[in-house]
Amino acid sequence: MLALDNTNCQRRRPGFQSHPVSPPARTALPTSAPSPAAPNDDTQRITLALCLAGFSCFLLLYGTQPLLPQLSEAFAISPGTASLSVTVGTGTMALLLIPLSLVADRWGRERLMRFGLLGAALCALASAWAPDFSLLVLARGLLGACIAGVPAAAMAHLGEEVPGTARARVMGLYIAANALGGMAGRLLSAVVSDLFGSWHAGLGALGAIGLLVAIVFWRLLPPARHFEPRSLQPGLLMADIRRIYADPGLPWLFTTAFLSMGAFVGLYNYLPFRLVQPPYGFGPAAIGSIFLLYAVGSYSSAWAGRQVARHGRPRILLGMALLAALGIGATLADALWLIIAGLGIFTFGFFAVHSVASAWVGHRAGPRRGLVSALYLASYYLGGSLLGTAAGWAWSHGGWPGVLAALLACAGLVIGIALRLRRLAGD
Repeated sequence: MLALDNTNCQRRRPGFQSHPVSPPARTALPTSAPSPAAPNDDTQRITLALCLAGFSCFLLLYGTQPLLPQLSEAFAISPGTASLSVTVGTGTMALLLIPLSLVADRWGRERLMRFGLLGAALCALASAWAPDFSLLVLARGLLGACIAGVPAAAMAHLGEEVPGTARARVMGLYIAANALGGMAGRLLSAVVSDLFGSWHAGLGALGAIGLLVAIVFWRLLPPARHFEPRSLQPGLLMADIRRIYADPGLPWLFTTAFLSMGAFVGLYNYLPFRLVQPPYGFGPAAIGSIFLLYAVGSYSSAWAGRQVARHGRPRILLGMALLAALGIGATLADALWLIIAGLGIFTFGFFAVHSVASAWVGHRAGPRRGLVSALYLASYYLGGSLLGTAAGWAWSHGGWPGVLAALLACAGLVIGIALRLRRLAGD
């Protein structure tokens, strides 16, 4: 997820503007301005609460992904149509991230996160017992709408309420919890569905866990101590958006998020359809086990952060984009071990690209960090939704080679962007 440092924009008045009245106003704060202090007990509670929130969001959001072959058979629908159970949630989330992040900036983040987690759990339980596919898609779309208010609010809350000395560590734990939730949701839904012989059971188990997490989060998160409302005046917002998209790096980083997440969702959506066919014949539990490779991504995110300090963002972004493309190409092989190895290589490269790009966005964000993070995350999830569904057309018309061609096109564009971003001075 996106790691944004809020050190230099702590105490902004509600009506602040992106451009200061005079240059000295922008440089008045020293670079070592103190971070908001929070008691140690509060920091621990915030850390645990936000990690649980991130875990639950991704546990619920991708729970249907390993069940796509079962849903396709149960409702007599095509693989591309079945993938809507995943992409409708990510798409709704992407569309609502920006407006809900602005609402949170104006009226507070705690309430939005609490009700978002509770609503997502209830929608997950409703989707588990949907009598037809249209109602299942509706429930998954509402689940995405509930989750949309959580990620950007969580990152902004972390930046304001956690002391600067602990912020990097807490953000690392939060990102790891996101990846762990995504892995656990996919694996648990597949294993429970296999044990009980029904996809209903798998989704129901995830909904029950999400409900428990929502209750714990509601009681655990301490009150905000440093929140100050932001202005929602249209003129100021439009000025901020124009500044953001005039930046020589930010729009390209948003595009990187769109393309890389699209390739990621496309690969993990349609590889199960290949592996259930002969000669592999994978069942739901075996399909779910491939998501254990998310552990590779948890490691690569932290690894990439360390390498950036040594080699710089442009070089690591380019190297990891090339590695991701290599992993995609390796899955064209027929040998199962090469397919799994290629998936692991791609997963390592993807999470490293996402880690570097999100941190780079934070570096270039300027004063409107919340809006920039929402724009990045919206691009990220919109790419997963649109390109993840479009890969279904490639599967239907070209099989696995067609899917690979589409995903390699995305990876090639990311490589091109990484080459372009090497020209940014000082980065």
